[in-house]
Amino acid sequence: MKPTAKSLVLDLLSTLNGRSMPVRALIAGGALFGMEENSLRVALARLLVAGTLERDERGEYRLGERAQAVQRQVVSWRRLEERLRPWQGGWIGVHLSGLGRATRSELRRRERALRFLGFRELAAGLEVRPANLAGGLAEVSRRLASLGLPEPAPTFAIAELEPATEARARALWNTQQLVARYRASRRELAQSESRLQILPLAEAMAESFLLGGSVIRQLVYDPLLPEPIVPQSERRALIGAMERYDRLGQSFWRAFFQLYRVKSVHAPVDSKLHEASQMRLAT
Repeated sequence: MKPTAKSLVLDLLSTLNGRSMPVRALIAGGALFGMEENSLRVALARLLVAGTLERDERGEYRLGERAQAVQRQVVSWRRLEERLRPWQGGWIGVHLSGLGRATRSELRRRERALRFLGFRELAAGLEVRPANLAGGLAEVSRRLASLGLPEPAPTFAIAELEPATEARARALWNTQQLVARYRASRRELAQSESRLQILPLAEAMAESFLLGGSVIRQLVYDPLLPEPIVPQSERRALIGAMERYDRLGQSFWRAFFQLYRVKSVHAPVDSKLHEASQMRLAT
């Protein structure tokens, strides 16, 4: 899927770890996907007004403070395994029924926060996930708040569910589909790795951007389910494949960043995760 001007700007800037990029580089990046200069400039103006971007004294652009929580979530895909701890069978719940009315944008942020951390609805107003995230309840509460969940939403530990409810909770995720997607994405990455070696540079840059972004969206929205619900080896294999693919993508994008004297941290990917309007539920 072709990136939008807005998502392209955010994804290019997300490679810089807080540093800035000149507008001419952003326009050149857009040209790889057939974007008009005016479209990029309009997107920049809107993102500035929204506070998603900031402009420094040289007129260069970087991600603003409002984008930082989502940015940290996006780039953390390499360290997903560090966010886990052995599962002892407990659950974490979030109670939403007392939050009252909310605007559409507030509802989107709330939904994004819950899906980023793998929660699913067990009953009306009650979202749950296995208690296998590092840092426990306190860290989950902190991350939910940073991603946009209103602080009045009670977050709590559940030591045990009665058997029927436990079975329903475990069935909230389509685990067969999760595993199938892990394997399908690994095949796509392997096929693309072979193809990239013979493509013209501009086409290799675009393909690595698009496919890499698709897989990173998958990883960032992964519910990080523990054994025995999902075999963790499948997720680890996909992370390893994506790490190799990211290094290959960097090799294609390196000359682009050097041309504009921009120091990138990793290859850009079409994540679209900053755009709340494009948030979708992961399996």
